[in-house]
Amino acid sequence: MKPIASASPIRPRSGVAAISDLHTATENVLIDERVRGFPPGNPPLPLAAIGKQGWKPYDGRMALPLISLDRQTFTGNVELMMAYVKSHGADIAPHAKTPMSTALSEALLAAGAWGTTVADIRQAAVLLQAGLRRLILANEIGGAAAARRLAALLGRYPDAELHIFVDSTALVEALRSAWQERPDLPPLGLLVEFGAGRAGARGIDAAEAIFEAILAVETPTFRLTGIAAYEGAAATADAEETMRRIEALMAVTSDFLPKVRARIGKERPLFVTAGGSVFFDVVIARLSAAVAADPACRLVLRSGAIFFHDHGIYERGLAGLDARGGFRIGGETVSAAAGFHPALRLWAEVLSRPEPRLAISGMGMRDVAMDQGLPRPLALYRNGAYLADLAGAEVFRLNDQHAFISLADGSGVAVGDVIEYGISHPCTCLDRHAILYGLDPDHSVTAAYLTSFG
Repeated sequence: MKPIASASPIRPRSGVAAISDLHTATENVLIDERVRGFPPGNPPLPLAAIGKQGWKPYDGRMALPLISLDRQTFTGNVELMMAYVKSHGADIAPHAKTPMSTALSEALLAAGAWGTTVADIRQAAVLLQAGLRRLILANEIGGAAAARRLAALLGRYPDAELHIFVDSTALVEALRSAWQERPDLPPLGLLVEFGAGRAGARGIDAAEAIFEAILAVETPTFRLTGIAAYEGAAATADAEETMRRIEALMAVTSDFLPKVRARIGKERPLFVTAGGSVFFDVVIARLSAAVAADPACRLVLRSGAIFFHDHGIYERGLAGLDARGGFRIGGETVSAAAGFHPALRLWAEVLSRPEPRLAISGMGMRDVAMDQGLPRPLALYRNGAYLADLAGAEVFRLNDQHAFISLADGSGVAVGDVIEYGISHPCTCLDRHAILYGLDPDHSVTAAYLTSFG
């Protein structure tokens, strides 16, 4: 087994590649009516052929509801976030749990991402099978049984580079035992996790105990590779309290780095990782100095939903980021809210107009997220063409397969019209869909991306 080298490159990448240029082993999977969006009665098609049919979500052919990705908007979001990360001398390993699409993860790597983040062992298996090799498993996995499952997976990928969160000596021991039992495993990097509001060590003393447990059992292929945190779980309904909690989490994370360095020497590559899609600016502001003072350390963000954005939680989050002047590129403060744009849409038909100010649409909790806000009606289409914006319309309730929409007096919404919706919280919306349909600016389907939510 090779020793861990957390700063080593995987393969050279440059530029923002078009998603359509990235090919995966899923291209020839046959798709049929069992998948949302696929036109009923249409013969099954290979995945790669879906983008060549000229379909549109509102043209009457596609089965609704479906979810779509504006490819141009996605590319713009990628370019902007990568420019931000580069301008601060940081790296990014985007969280794959948002789309769980290997094609989109490959697109982000091609655009310059340092690696990819996953939330659990199954997600790691999906990415490894697709050929992605540098992963951060940004979660606690359990105990001895989970450690053995991780070992069983990584035994199939001797060239993998995986770094995993640990917040207990029990997990350190479970992983050590699994790696000691098998000589065929690739190196495993351990990241001491600090936490607030979720998992993670609560303070320096707890982290030092985990750190010492790691040092006591280190080998060239089982060793500490960095420090981790997730600031998003510290958020509360009180904005000032949220910032106090995040500042405290970043302070303890920053303070721990020189303690680690003093114990392991100056040469070992390390990285510090934090940064979701709302408070990544605070991470940059509070951790950059400590990382810059350590020549063998890098700062790695894990933002994932930022590339998709939304009409809800992340819209509000970026407004908050702008309010604190946090989005700076090349020394200049710019507007994150104006720069990033929502790339996801839900499309559904109007099924009923039972009351003058009520429309019922064929989309419900099986199709769209509601944990961080209800979907937002954006535009109306009729007979295969745009008709009007839906200003003033509001979804006020969902059940399993219906959305209840309040309308203004005299609204012309009719049965059979198609409504384009914005969504809130992509992470809990995309997991309801087996395919994400990629749209060009004229709303034509020009690509299809399989998701792998299990």
